Amino acid sequence: MVVATLGVVQILAWGSSYYLLAVLAAPIARDTGWSLAWIVGALSLGLLVEGLVAPIVGDAIERYGGRLVLATSALLLATGLAALALAPNLPVFVIAWLVVGLGMGAGLYDAAFSTLGRLYGMEARRLITYLTLFGGFASTLCWPLSALLETELGWRGACAVYAAIQLVVSLPLVLTVVPREGSRPPRAPPSESEAGPSASRRSPERRRQFVLIAASFTITSAVSSVISVHLLTMLQLRGESLAAAVALGALIGPSQVGARIIEMLFGQRHHPVWAMVVSSVFMAIGLGALWADLTWVSAAIVLYGGGMGIRSIVRGSVPLAVFGAEGYASLMGRLAMPALVVGAVSPFAGAMALERYGIDATFAALTIAVIAGVVLSILLLVGLDRRTKPI
Repeated sequence: MVVATLGVVQILAWGSSYYLLAVLAAPIARDTGWSLAWIVGALSLGLLVEGLVAPIVGDAIERYGGRLVLATSALLLATGLAALALAPNLPVFVIAWLVVGLGMGAGLYDAAFSTLGRLYGMEARRLITYLTLFGGFASTLCWPLSALLETELGWRGACAVYAAIQLVVSLPLVLTVVPREGSRPPRAPPSESEAGPSASRRSPERRRQFVLIAASFTITSAVSSVISVHLLTMLQLRGESLAAAVALGALIGPSQVGARIIEMLFGQRHHPVWAMVVSSVFMAIGLGALWADLTWVSAAIVLYGGGMGIRSIVRGSVPLAVFGAEGYASLMGRLAMPALVVGAVSPFAGAMALERYGIDATFAALTIAVIAGVVLSILLLVGLDRRTKPI
């Protein structure tokens, strides 16, 4: 029941924040005359805020539990969306997105994974997989809803409806279903206590593992952010029509969900770091094929999407498996910050790369980055194999 509830909350949170401007950006620009770059840039600023507050959110969940933090997320999202609906000018619109960014930081995947980790300990790995299946339908469900709301009520009405949904659906669900947990005393500062059971987590090997995971997550976040924003443009630069590019891009969503289902069925037999390696390899092969401009574009995108789908599970399951349940929420916050901050600025960097260096160089840089992620994953796996075989 808790996972299903968090799944619904995740769909609504992603749909009313991260995926909102995919539908509403153009209508907002037409209605207001504001720069489209600034409209989309406001979302980037919100994503930056999400990354900056991630460690604070993780520590709050570790100390007080996820119920309070997720409820706060619903309130922040509602406040920010209401401000968007009423924004009389661009500065207020941007400020509203900063509030939405706070809500995203307190309520999207990292916060939900941390909540499950605090509630269920090592058993949370399987539940994290289930939760990502719900999240995979966020754009599928919310993009048509956003389009319908914009058609019937305008973009301001759509934002107002999403604000109301946060208050009358998400907030009550969190408060009534997510268990209340007792507070815990604050943990020692990170400089004295790495995440994990006591002394073993302060070892150089544990610090090395943390760096490998953080670097891998950050690279993946950068690449996926560029692809999510610029894939259609990149495909058109490869000679695809807009309709064909849209159809090809639409393969990513089903590929993500399909890969998550396969991981759910078979992944429990192996250590999650194996899934981390597989996801990186799939992404590298997919992007490498796009770089090489091979004819099997659809297969390349399916491979990339499948890798990304597994990576969403890895994001929650690998830190839990490597470091354990103690301090998991705080650890997730520290891992999320660099990944989210880099992910927020990567679309701008991707646009500059496309403009200055062209499509081939951009695909090459993305492919090399993901190959670096493969190496990091293998290094992490080799380090684990010194102690234990994957299970």
